[in-house]
Amino acid sequence: MHFQEEISAFYTYLQSQQTAQKYLLQCYKQLPDVEAEKKSYENCNVFMYCLHHGSEYYRAGEQLDTVLKPVMLFYGMAHLLKACLLTRRPEYPESTSVLAHGVSARKRKKKDYSFLEDEVKIQHKGLYPYFSEHLFGISKLPFEKITMRSLFQIIPELHPYFTYEKKSSLVKIGYLGDTTAVVPKALCDHYNMTENALLKRLGSYLPISEATSDVEHFTLRLKEPLSHWIDPFPVDMDHAIYIPTDRALLFPHSEVMVHYLLLYNLSMLSRYEAEWWGELLATKPDADYPFISSFLSITQKKIPLIIGKYLSKQMEGQVS
Repeated sequence: MHFQEEISAFYTYLQSQQTAQKYLLQCYKQLPDVEAEKKSYENCNVFMYCLHHGSEYYRAGEQLDTVLKPVMLFYGMAHLLKACLLTRRPEYPESTSVLAHGVSARKRKKKDYSFLEDEVKIQHKGLYPYFSEHLFGISKLPFEKITMRSLFQIIPELHPYFTYEKKSSLVKIGYLGDTTAVVPKALCDHYNMTENALLKRLGSYLPISEATSDVEHFTLRLKEPLSHWIDPFPVDMDHAIYIPTDRALLFPHSEVMVHYLLLYNLSMLSRYEAEWWGELLATKPDADYPFISSFLSITQKKIPLIIGKYLSKQMEGQVS
């Protein structure tokens, strides 16, 4: 079965009280100090509805005009994330503070506004820091604020747009399941590091057993295959794995975190900046448009797949 069909079938499988309860029971048995049977029955309905509502928001987002897509996709993503959290946090939401978005956007300047140069700021409480910690184990976020350009740079499917601008943002190092990674030595210049320092940095993320080199590349033999859960390396929908060419963007993250920040800001613009949003879609005045348009197409396909994969791994106990 094709990967996308497999994930779609898994979502469908979870759409009954019986199968949702059975799934949560398997998840909760892996958690300490949880009454697995009791909590799986208590949470199966809300879990099932979060998945259903999330899927419906995505379905609506695909059918609606671009003017409304960001809002539909953002809330669809939020519902799927809440379903994920219920697999790890049986008492979620523990307080109202975790229900806020967890991120804020600055008020845009009316003149010469650029989405690519806009920033979002991370809050100490709310859904973003909460799911980052409890789904992906990232309790200390590597930035307080970040630009939309930086976020776009670590989405593999947008890599060609930066290449067109002669600003390559990512380099392919292998594919999921590979036991070797091939890393260009040119990264030493990008990162302003010696070869030994770069290998040491990569060794903090990759299970390297042996490193060999030629004139242009390092070949890294790995103790275990490349996987989705290696933090700082983005993965595209063809399962190719990349490394950022900007040292500042090599930080622990999940692409889910990246998409959430972008969709949050775009949903705020589409709701509260009607003139700017309308002009962008109608006249396509600047470089923002191709990035935003492509991102919306990518995220509506990719995030349900990533989250579906996360849920299936969670059942198998493969997510740390």
